[in-house]
Amino acid sequence: MKLYHGSTVAVRNPNLRKGRSNADFGKGFYTTSNLEQAKRWANIKKGREEADRGIVSVYEFDESLLNNPEWNICHFDGVDETWLYFVTDCRKSREHDFDLVLGPVANDKVFTTVNLFESGALSAEAAILELKAYKTYDQISFHTGKTLKTLRYVESFEV
Repeated sequence: MKLYHGSTVAVRNPNLRKGRSNADFGKGFYTTSNLEQAKRWANIKKGREEADRGIVSVYEFDESLLNNPEWNICHFDGVDETWLYFVTDCRKSREHDFDLVLGPVANDKVFTTVNLFESGALSAEAAILELKAYKTYDQISFHTGKTLKTLRYVESFEV
C-alpha cells in the first residue's frame, strides 16, 4: 500500500525523535493513505514553519504487516468514545505502548470539536455526534523503530 507524509522537506529516512509528543496518537511518524490529506499536511507545515515549500514523501508499506502478531497495534475503525479519549490523552502527552496506531483524522472542524470536548464545553456524547458529521481521513502513525523500518521510501515531490 502507498502511504504519504506531508512536511517541508523530503523525508527519506523517517525519524521518531522529530515527532511532537502531543499529537493525536502521540509521538510518532504520521502517514496517510490519502494523497490529498498529505498535501494539506504539507501546506499546513509550510505555513506554520514559514517555509518556502511543502513536500510530500511517498512510501510503500506491506499491508500484510497489519496482521503481524508481534506488533502491538491499535486500530480505530471510526470516531467513537474510545478514539476521543485516546486522542485527548495523547494530546496531553500521555504515552502509550503501541507500535502502530491507525484511525481517523479530519479537517480543522474536528480539532475544534476535540478542543471543545477537552475544555468541558461539550460532553463526549455531543462531541462524537458532531464528529461523525465530518468527513474523516485515515492516519497511520508509527511509534517504534521496528515498524518504522518497514516503510520503503519511493519519492518526494513539492506541492
